[in-house]
Amino acid sequence: MHEHSAMSKHGLTAALLLALLSLAGCDSVTTESLPASNTTVAAYLGPAPATADVQAFMTNVWENVNPDNRCGACHSAGGQSPQFARRDDINLAYSEAMKIVNLSDPGTSLMVTKVAGGHNCWLDSSSACGAVLTAYLEAWSGTSGSAAASRTIELKAPALKDAGASKTWPADASAFATIVHPLLTQHCASCHDDSAATPQAPFFANSDADSAYEAVKSSGKLDLDNPGNSRLVVRLRDEFHNCWSECSANAQAMEDAIAAFSNGITVAEIDPDWVLSKALRITDGLVASGGERHEANLVALYEFKTGSGATAYDTSGVEPALNLRLSGVEGIDYKWVGGWGIEFIDSKAQGSTAASRKLHDMVKASGEYSIEAWVVPANVTQEGPARIISYSAGLDARNFTLGQTLYNYNFLQRSSTTDGNGEPALSTNDDDEVLQATQQHVVVTYDAVNGRRIYVNGEFTGDTDEQGPGSLADWDDTFAFVLGNEVSGDRTWQGKLRLVAIHNRALTAAQIKQNFEAGVGEKFYLLFSITDIIGMADAYVMFEVSRFDDYSYLFNRPTFVTLDPNTKVEDIPLAGLRIGINGREANVGQAYRNLNVTLNSSQQVLSTLGTVIALEKGPDSDEFFLTFERLGDQSNVVTEAAPLQPGPPADDAPASDIGIRTFGEINASMAAITGVSQTDSNVAATFTTIQQQLPGAENIEGFLSSHQVAVAQLAIEYCNALVDDSSLRSGFFPGVDFGASAATAFDTTAERDAVIDPLLTRVMGTGLSTQPDPAAVKTELNALIDTLAACGGACAADRTATVVKAACAALLGSAVLLVQ
Repeated sequence: MHEHSAMSKHGLTAALLLALLSLAGCDSVTTESLPASNTTVAAYLGPAPATADVQAFMTNVWENVNPDNRCGACHSAGGQSPQFARRDDINLAYSEAMKIVNLSDPGTSLMVTKVAGGHNCWLDSSSACGAVLTAYLEAWSGTSGSAAASRTIELKAPALKDAGASKTWPADASAFATIVHPLLTQHCASCHDDSAATPQAPFFANSDADSAYEAVKSSGKLDLDNPGNSRLVVRLRDEFHNCWSECSANAQAMEDAIAAFSNGITVAEIDPDWVLSKALRITDGLVASGGERHEANLVALYEFKTGSGATAYDTSGVEPALNLRLSGVEGIDYKWVGGWGIEFIDSKAQGSTAASRKLHDMVKASGEYSIEAWVVPANVTQEGPARIISYSAGLDARNFTLGQTLYNYNFLQRSSTTDGNGEPALSTNDDDEVLQATQQHVVVTYDAVNGRRIYVNGEFTGDTDEQGPGSLADWDDTFAFVLGNEVSGDRTWQGKLRLVAIHNRALTAAQIKQNFEAGVGEKFYLLFSITDIIGMADAYVMFEVSRFDDYSYLFNRPTFVTLDPNTKVEDIPLAGLRIGINGREANVGQAYRNLNVTLNSSQQVLSTLGTVIALEKGPDSDEFFLTFERLGDQSNVVTEAAPLQPGPPADDAPASDIGIRTFGEINASMAAITGVSQTDSNVAATFTTIQQQLPGAENIEGFLSSHQVAVAQLAIEYCNALVDDSSLRSGFFPGVDFGASAATAFDTTAERDAVIDPLLTRVMGTGLSTQPDPAAVKTELNALIDTLAACGGACAADRTATVVKAACAALLGSAVLLVQ
């Protein structure tokens, strides 16, 4: 049995052929090597840990940071202070570590922020190093009892600053095309053009100025307010990247071009009449990502925070790190998604077999596991199944796979109750169409009591694992972990992954719901201070803000909060809230301008709506603020401009008097003509299958060949039902002897008229002002009967009925019925 036998019935034949072609070499794994990481722990010969907390520190942090290629290179005994990686006395190391950690909020620890800022990172990405260190500290804090086995978020006051005048991008690329673009195409096109020999995203040197303009805007490479801080300038001036002659001179030329472009942009000044909050950038917010997630039993975690490059880092903190190498060209075969994520187009992200072995070891040790992912399928036409997440050796051998077949999720797992390919698969129900081309939280779990289960958006799908639980003893530790494809590269999945986590426990329904409600992606809490307006300390309007896509932000769930829960809030009016960006109110996305509420609680949700605000300069540069028509005793009434009235619509071309019946009309007409009920089981099943293939509009110019095929299928089904029902056919064709052989049933004109005349009367009608020539139609049907009845003495017993069905379907499925 091959992987496809347990899949959806769609595409079964093609899938079986592909499986037959792939039988050879099913256990060979092609892996892409990753840089070696020497994380060998130095032998510890010092005194034993004095307390359980010291033991937790040693197990979760010290053993991971003391190697010489990590913190042990400097922060060991006799080295730099603090000596938290010293190997002579774990108790002293613990004392030193306590000076630079915050176990109530591990991500803010000095140990983390130093490494995340670039200090002695052992990976190619400083942010990935920071995430890994955070995971070490979270594991320590969870073990020591100072935190639960989940992430928590504590609201803190941001630094206060006033909104300032600012510049924003022109609506079109004309100025950019003449000032900055020529410099980019001349010196950067060898890499940053999608048609280059070695293309590198972003493609701001594309020969098409509009495309290059969008790339440079979305990537934040230009600082319009401070051209010298533009990333394009810094790369030349400070990082000596791709200088075409002398780097300092090249950087100045780039800065001059950006300055000339910027000088032509009008500064947006703050309106002095506005009732204005303090201003914030995204980077001023509190990271809200992953809040309250359950992560007590992580084995591997991918949050895709890096934003560029060819590596997806495992930031679980569980060694060895199972980092994944992306194949293909960034920007073409795969793209990093703004706000954390990777879009797979024709790529895969694969780990080494050695690092993948930790999945085998830790899952077999517990006997249960969960695969958790936030996925955005690109479409609902992928099958095979297309591999979303897999731990496998090729097409026909795996430990587990989460895949897609059209509207279904598939869960394949090797066990004693399934085969080496994980079949039969557990799949969501065809009829439910659970999988959709939108962002979904998907968790598949396995344990020895419930077997396999599938959860989508926090809810159990109800699909039962008919195979039941089985042993995982036969799992193979030579397989490789891969995202977006099979290791053999021939089961491509297209879509986005926003988070992937492997747990070596089956998450409970409550834990899955918790992780679903925590959400995904790079999210921030932005606390806009309104203290100066209402005269109340630590008063804010808080938004949850995230990157909606590469071109916009999502502002969600505005909430009034005071950081002192004992503050008494008494009937403060708030109305007409608007979002400002870069010195002006956003042109679109003002979903809260009709807001009119009274503040009377220290934490009060103002609206459950979300709205999208266009990205302008990039996440590091866009400055946001809030304006109010009324807040407290201050007001600024805004009179919205009257919308332009649309002019009279242009006269369309005269509508034709001739059209075609739509799908519902076709079905009803065939039922009325034949006397067969629309609820007949065969008719209803056929109509359900082909309904979307039938005409949906009456315009005859939109008629396609596929429409005619569907009409013919439905006509055949109706005529089958008519002739197979003896009572219906005797009323419709009273003169036809269905017991006679085809060789004798149609050998006279009267016998043929007994078939053709009832069809002409019922299908074509009589007395119509425009209709086909009955004589011509009769000639065509006679020719059809001649052809079908020409079987001599070899006619089958039911040949007469078949000839009548064919004549019926030929007329019922023709333009006679379709055109009206």
